[in-house]
Amino acid sequence: MSLVDRAKAIVLSPNSEWPVIDRDPENVRDVFVNYVAVLAAIPAICGFVGTVFVGISVMGATYRVSFMSGLISAIITYVLAFVGVYVMALIVDALAPSFNGSKNMNSAVKLVAYSATASWLVGVFALIPALSFLGILGLYSLYLLYAGIPVMMKSPREKSLVYTIVVIIVAIVIALIIGFIQTRIVGVTY
Repeated sequence: MSLVDRAKAIVLSPNSEWPVIDRDPENVRDVFVNYVAVLAAIPAICGFVGTVFVGISVMGATYRVSFMSGLISAIITYVLAFVGVYVMALIVDALAPSFNGSKNMNSAVKLVAYSATASWLVGVFALIPALSFLGILGLYSLYLLYAGIPVMMKSPREKSLVYTIVVIIVAIVIALIIGFIQTRIVGVTY
């Protein structure tokens, strides 16, 4: 399945797409190379263009980030997306037995990577910083995670909500750490 078809299917019909993903023979490397590498570039590249070339308007003045700061931040954003997916997959996998699920790192990586699709796609709004607030639409990724947990991690549906909430809490902590690291290094986050 092509990347575009997969992204469209997971966003538009997740309940029918998760079983297809579960049967897909992709391994961790395939998911990172063929999916994460492309989609994680969207917010990094769009954030770079938006902050360096378009700029942020505040009270009639437009502020732009320097090219070097923007580039370094884009690279860090991109690299930390891979780190974030891998760390979250480790956590999802480790938590599986606590929610009567099955440990399977391959499935955990697929779950985390494919459920992040919506949040990566809305990264396109960073091209125009005034539209960045539309990034809130990326919260749909939380539903994708919830819908995928019972299929990918074999956790009973009745435990999926609590499993999802625990994963979300951990994801928030990881996102704060990533944002802190990025801000400390460059002073810019997307």
